[in-house]
Amino acid sequence: MREEEKILAGELFCPATPELQAIKLRTHNLNLDYNQTYQHETEKRARILGEMLGAIGEGTFLQGPIFFHYGRHTRIGAHVFINFNLTVQDDAPVEIGDHCDFGPNVTIVTPVHPMRAAERLRMRDENGVEKHLCYARPVKIGSNCWLGAGVTVCPGVTIGDGCVIGAGSVVTRDIPANSFAAGVPCRVIREITEADSMVYKPEILAGNSVIPEA
Repeated sequence: MREEEKILAGELFCPATPELQAIKLRTHNLNLDYNQTYQHETEKRARILGEMLGAIGEGTFLQGPIFFHYGRHTRIGAHVFINFNLTVQDDAPVEIGDHCDFGPNVTIVTPVHPMRAAERLRMRDENGVEKHLCYARPVKIGSNCWLGAGVTVCPGVTIGDGCVIGAGSVVTRDIPANSFAAGVPCRVIREITEADSMVYKPEILAGNSVIPEA
């Protein structure tokens, strides 16, 4: 089994193998290319993202700078807005749904290292060769989510549709749909309901209005 296949199967893999190093080198260079573009160079930016990511939907905007590790393991939906300094360590697959908003400095991580120091240093692979090995767990973020500034999403986490994650949170466990969650570690504070509508904030709504849901 190839090392990338081991990652996707959730097995131990060696990140230093030439196969994986080549993928990461290409992606890291594409990150640099994107980060050196001007914001108005939309066609150039779209081309770079198309070369780097597994998928990206229509109308999605990444402010930059961006930092993807593998790139091709990440799929981003349509009409997503991502602010400054997105970091995605996408050893395992990362999926982001449609109509999401990310504040600045959001980090998504998938790799996991052994807890015991000696095992982090080296283990034996299936052929008995001593290597540095780790594993990874996928991350899934549903549609219509808002992640505040400085949120970190940890390996193996699923965030349901319609969630709001408070700024600075470290998400270590699954968050059910339509939840407001925050903290370190991130915990569900309450469900998001009709009572959260801007209709009930007239001093902020001012002369604007809410569009009724279909």
